[in-house]
Amino acid sequence: MRIRPERVGQMMRREIAEILEHRLRDPRLASMVSITDVEVTPDLSLARVYVSTLQSGEERERLLEALKAAAGFVRHELRPRLGLREVPDVRFVLDESIERGARVDEILRKIERGEPIEDEEEGEGEGKA
Repeated sequence: MRIRPERVGQMMRREIAEILEHRLRDPRLASMVSITDVEVTPDLSLARVYVSTLQSGEERERLLEALKAAAGFVRHELRPRLGLREVPDVRFVLDESIERGARVDEILRKIERGEPIEDEEEGEGEGKA
C-alpha cells in the first residue's frame, strides 16, 4: 500500500501544531504561530512546513530561527505519532500569503474609495540606469 504525500502532510500539520503548542519549551516561540500548510515530497523525504505569525521584522526572524533549531526535535516527536517507516525531514518556511492577501485587500479598498495607490517597488529602481 502506498501512502499519499497529501495524507501525510495533513497528519503532519495536525501533529506539528500540537507539538509546537504543548511540547516545545523555547521562549522564542511564546508568540502565536500557525501552521498554514505542509507540503511533502512524493518520496516522503522532505516536508516543508509553512508557518504564519503576527510578529514582524526581527522578532519574526528569531521565531523562524527557533523553529529551524527545533526541526530535529519535531521530527523525533513525529516518529511515533505518524507510524511511518521513515519520517520526512522537516523544514520550516515563512508563509507570507496572508500578508500579501491583506495588501491586496488594502489596495482594493483604496481603489473603491478613489484614493491613490503607492507602488512600493517604484522607488527601489529609481536612480539606476
